[in-house]
Amino acid sequence: MAKTLPKQSRSGGAGSSGGTGGTLAPWLGVAVIVILADQLTKIAIAKVFSYGEGRAITSFFNLVLVYNKGAAFSFLATAGGWQRWGFTALGVVAALVICYLLKRHAAQHLFCTALALILGGALGNVLDRLMYGHVIDFLDFHVGRWHWPAFNVADSAICVGAALLVFDELRRVRGAR
Repeated sequence: MAKTLPKQSRSGGAGSSGGTGGTLAPWLGVAVIVILADQLTKIAIAKVFSYGEGRAITSFFNLVLVYNKGAAFSFLATAGGWQRWGFTALGVVAALVICYLLKRHAAQHLFCTALALILGGALGNVLDRLMYGHVIDFLDFHVGRWHWPAFNVADSAICVGAALLVFDELRRVRGAR
């Protein structure tokens, strides 16, 4: 008969650096907050602006309603339609992998926060692709006449999550020295 480990050992209890079998609930909660913020801001912008319309907010920031059928920087935006389903499938697969990692490493709070932000951002953009066939972007930063490609709350969450992943790994590597 197999013995089971005490519950604290399985879940990566207090002071654990890794652990397995943690709860997904707090991390899914973060992802849901990102999805809600993303979708609500997109709905608001789509109600107030028509396609291509913009409004200067500061000397370096505009709100503008644009659609992106591709990926980051409109990569593959003119690929003929398959990219809608390809990027949707990629987002769903990424979400499944992230859920696995969240469950496995639930005790690593910074790592899981980063993953939850990426999860919420990925699913926010997947929802756009499923509902509209494109992603709604509206945040337009610029310097003079040079504009960064427009983006949205989901994209921001993905970028912040990616930066936190890098920071977490650098912190972990430094701690191992």
